[in-house]
Amino acid sequence: MPRYHTEQIRNMALMGHTGSGKSTLIEALLYRAHAIGDKGRVEKGTNHADFTAQERAHHHSLEPSFLSFDHNNHHINLIDTPGLSDFFGRAMLPLPAVESVLLVVHGDRGIEAVTQRAFEQARHQGKAVIIVINHIDGHLDKLEALVDEIQTRFGNACLPLNLPTPDGQVVVDCYFEPETDQTTLFSDVTSIHDELVDTVLEEDEALMELYLEQGESLSPEQLHAPLESALRQGHLVPICFASAETETGLVNLLRVITDVLPSPLEGTPPQFLKGFGDEEQPVTISQKHEDHVLAHVFRVGIDPFVGKMGVVRLHQGTMEAGMRLLIGDGRKPVKVNHLFKLQGKEQLELDRAVPGDILGLAKVDGLDVDAILHDSHDEDLYHMPRLEMPQPIFGLAVKAKKRGDEQKIAEVLHKLVAEDPSLHIEHQETQNETVLQGLGDLHVQIALEKANQVFNVDMDTAKPTVAYRETITASAEGHHRHKKQTGGAGQFGEVQLRIEPLGRGEGFQFESQVVGGAIPSQFIPAIEKGVKEAMSQGFLAGFPLQDIKVIVLDGKHHAVDSKEIAFVAAGKKAFLEAVSQASPVILEPLVDMHVIVPQDKMGDITGDLSAHRAMVCGTDALDNSHVDINVEAPLAALDDYATRLKAMTGGEGHYSMTFNRYEVAPPNVQQELTH
Repeated sequence: MPRYHTEQIRNMALMGHTGSGKSTLIEALLYRAHAIGDKGRVEKGTNHADFTAQERAHHHSLEPSFLSFDHNNHHINLIDTPGLSDFFGRAMLPLPAVESVLLVVHGDRGIEAVTQRAFEQARHQGKAVIIVINHIDGHLDKLEALVDEIQTRFGNACLPLNLPTPDGQVVVDCYFEPETDQTTLFSDVTSIHDELVDTVLEEDEALMELYLEQGESLSPEQLHAPLESALRQGHLVPICFASAETETGLVNLLRVITDVLPSPLEGTPPQFLKGFGDEEQPVTISQKHEDHVLAHVFRVGIDPFVGKMGVVRLHQGTMEAGMRLLIGDGRKPVKVNHLFKLQGKEQLELDRAVPGDILGLAKVDGLDVDAILHDSHDEDLYHMPRLEMPQPIFGLAVKAKKRGDEQKIAEVLHKLVAEDPSLHIEHQETQNETVLQGLGDLHVQIALEKANQVFNVDMDTAKPTVAYRETITASAEGHHRHKKQTGGAGQFGEVQLRIEPLGRGEGFQFESQVVGGAIPSQFIPAIEKGVKEAMSQGFLAGFPLQDIKVIVLDGKHHAVDSKEIAFVAAGKKAFLEAVSQASPVILEPLVDMHVIVPQDKMGDITGDLSAHRAMVCGTDALDNSHVDINVEAPLAALDDYATRLKAMTGGEGHYSMTFNRYEVAPPNVQQELTH
């Protein structure tokens, strides 16, 4: 492959809502740059970005994919990201590896749920954002209004770099060599050019003076440095027009990619930290090819035949095939036998890589998302800030279909989570359930489909059991004498105890008030053991009991026949007798929720929540025409909430929840659970 330097590299992630045309735009760019001979089609499963069997079957990007091409003496790394809201966690993974985000917006459908979230995440991480309005053919009458919508939602820093002609056949440059004699669909080239220059010069007084001295004229070369600063700080968000289908505007877009997007040396510097906890400190790296190697693993793929493939961004130093590298604070270096340039499903072997490039490493043990590769123990404690993944909101209980497959299931689940950190595994001991959690039902179903098709494991699934609990609402006493004689030594133990309700969340307390040696002290722990066994098995419906204080008042023992097993049994039966008289009830878990939805959907959302026993505690208006609804809800009412919210908001709503407390369940719920 041709050699290139760091300043010639451009790294960008294509993000946007599903159907906006990201994969088709990538095909058009690759074709224009002569990186491919024929353009593939998403609907035919022949495009280069969606190459896995699952993606071709579903006709959607489900995982980040990596492609590159050379154009005009530049090397461009493209990362295609999923556009379905269920896979937004996967779409976020490449952000630490790029300087720029191409936010693709459909010319007809405008700003959709993932578009909004992608813009916010890109700006939060200091990435340069360029908005590409795609599918302009056939939707020319909507483009001016769409620009207005973009400026309303994302700010007035969003300005066109080019404009379509009235027939949509040509896109007219407004920045590099403004074609002032061209008629455009709306606005005009001169006013757009002046606004762009004014925006770029706002932060550079010296250049503004030069601009005035030169008769209000500056070359793109003179504007380059302040332009990069404006992009980095979000003071300018360029808008470009294109049609991936007809290739209109592609030449303009390629020039924007090479001449406007920042190189690795011009983008927001990578955030490296050294140490952990109170000793954590930010560090500045040189990004020079001659310094120590520093590379960040931001994506891991696991293949049952090939093994683990790590995708890394090389930030500093030169990486060469055959070199030995350290992973994190590992003492023993690993040998990197092969370096790859990823081109869709193809792996093109490299002999070396320079800072700023993105490459693949195969068969290197210990590669996990967020691992740091380096060649000196000086960087043992280096790491990058962990991406804040969206919180899982949908789960399915999973178990092996075949007895004996439990260990295999556990290994495959951990492989799925290693590839996709927005998946979680939770083992709920009280229910003896393993729950796979994700960002939605489709997210979890696609993961289980992969487990079956790729790793050859099959699982039964069910809705997770709600973690109900039981407690008492009154004090009561219980008594039991355990006596057993079967020939030879017998069993004897007698226990009298009292139980009292504790405050919610106080758990379990146990004490002995036995006096005079009625029960020898060595048998008191056996009574507690019996009580705990009874509490774990429940009384009303088999749910564990909690928030109870147990006081052993009195009892009897036998010098020969009293044994630990007898007092375990006596304590258990005495406790259950007391519970039967202490007005036991079932508790249900309540959660705090933050539901983020468009303002015009708030009425539908609050109405639905109220109908499902949730209580709206307050609302906060957000800057992006959305509202944050603060809700307290019973967990049992939320088993299908991800699906309901998606249906009510067209995928634009999302929520997070945290456990709050247990409260007594309503009578109808109690009755349902006990019958």
